[in-house]
Amino acid sequence: MEKIFIGVAWPYANGELHVGHLAGAYLAPDIFARFHRLKGDKVLMVSGSDMHGTPVSLAAEKAGLTPEEFAKVVHQDHQKVLADVGVSFDLYTSTATDNHREVVQKEFLTLLEKGFLVKKTTDQLYCKIDKMFLPDRYVVGQCPHCHNKEARGDQCDSCGKAIDPTELINPQCKICSQTPELRPTTHFFLDLPKLESKLKTWVGKQTHWREYVKNFTEGMLTEGLKERAITRDLDYGIPVPIEEFKDKVIYVWFEAVTGYLSAAIEWSKEQSDEKAWEGFWKNKDCHHYYFIGKDNILFHTLIWPAILMGYDETLNLPYDVPANQYLNLGGQKLSKSKGALVTVRSLLDEYGVNAVRFYFTKNMPETKDGEFSLEEFIKQNNGILVANLGNFINRTLMFAGKFFEGRVPEGTLDDETKTMIDHAFSNISKNLEKCHFKNALENLLTLSSYGNGLFDEGRPWETVKTDQSKCAMTIHNCLQIVSALNTLMEPFLPQASKKLSIQLNSSTADKHWRYKPLENGHLLGAVVPIFRKIETV
Repeated sequence: MEKIFIGVAWPYANGELHVGHLAGAYLAPDIFARFHRLKGDKVLMVSGSDMHGTPVSLAAEKAGLTPEEFAKVVHQDHQKVLADVGVSFDLYTSTATDNHREVVQKEFLTLLEKGFLVKKTTDQLYCKIDKMFLPDRYVVGQCPHCHNKEARGDQCDSCGKAIDPTELINPQCKICSQTPELRPTTHFFLDLPKLESKLKTWVGKQTHWREYVKNFTEGMLTEGLKERAITRDLDYGIPVPIEEFKDKVIYVWFEAVTGYLSAAIEWSKEQSDEKAWEGFWKNKDCHHYYFIGKDNILFHTLIWPAILMGYDETLNLPYDVPANQYLNLGGQKLSKSKGALVTVRSLLDEYGVNAVRFYFTKNMPETKDGEFSLEEFIKQNNGILVANLGNFINRTLMFAGKFFEGRVPEGTLDDETKTMIDHAFSNISKNLEKCHFKNALENLLTLSSYGNGLFDEGRPWETVKTDQSKCAMTIHNCLQIVSALNTLMEPFLPQASKKLSIQLNSSTADKHWRYKPLENGHLLGAVVPIFRKIETV
């Protein structure tokens, strides 16, 4: 039995979750968590809404609400959508809790005491119209690296490089569109150069990371790390726990990654065991996985490990950061702030959870950017999910119900079918262990395709009249494949797997990651199609 900690990217509470979030950061960890739970591993999967980011403040201003009011409403919506799409968090919290504030402030003070924070006065962008220093997300301009004209003041989505707002070419205030001016202000900075040597040694050992994650991280180290501001001139956020800085807050990127630790501590308190989190954070045999989009690689492969190294070296560092690429819409990155989105809720309400989970697993942007197409969504639902997987399951159960009194007919599992089932479990396991979710789903479809072929070759609609024994063997073997698919579907399509368990009259309480044969004579349940075809006009 392994211990697995899964940290999932914290979405800004600035609007509805779109399908880019689902494909990029939320579906993969759920598949991974469900797989490991079926194996019998102990899993702790946490995340929460990022309530303090400047995108939240900007969205709240547009809505005519305070950031606190706006973020609370959006947080509740995030919780509901993620639950409805079946993402099985052990805890989904927010950065607005007292627990989170306490952990963040303790971490800040510890880093300061250990000499990993430095105080510096620097020139930062100030808007004379709005009378405020501009946080990074309040500034837009041209990227100094790739010259993307829509770069943010913290990072360029086009090239992925981290940016200081003062580096932007032709910067503009996002509120009034005027050009800000430079003014001096004093802040604390995380001394990343002091930890650079340790980071290089650690990163060099991560040979199992995805190639582009490793290359991006090593590229940042080759350029050399710079001190990074850790406080901001804002009145909304977690206060800096120092009297002279009481009018400033802790920068959102610092407190958001700390949320992985604070959420584990909050979960621990809910278990009535305040030390339970240590089993996932101080046990060196526990692997930590962080599921994020590619725009957050820097924070999870360098900055968060640096914070942990400086704060408490007994805490586990990330084991893997299987960052996904972007899912685009018409060639444009899906974005809540830019209004380019297809919401998860709209697809769930229109097409159902099985169609949504299937499509975004099959088209997960693991190694390159993907493109969402409603036409392709419908085509793959009807042509693969329904016509392949659903067709095989339904035709097998319907035939057993009609011609074998709803029972598993007498027979034995033939060698070829057993080999196919064994290969499916083995191949899916290997791919899921390596976070290759698309390949794992293809392994599942390979087994259902084999089942359809077995059914067709056996021609039970004919042999039921001419050779009852052969017909029984065909349906017996097909039912064994359906039983295997019931378990194999669970990480990908948990709602469908639950419905199939009822139709197989199989207990869900003892479901484990192994093939569970159906005994001769086993009584099956009522048959209802699990997947539905999407009708188009």
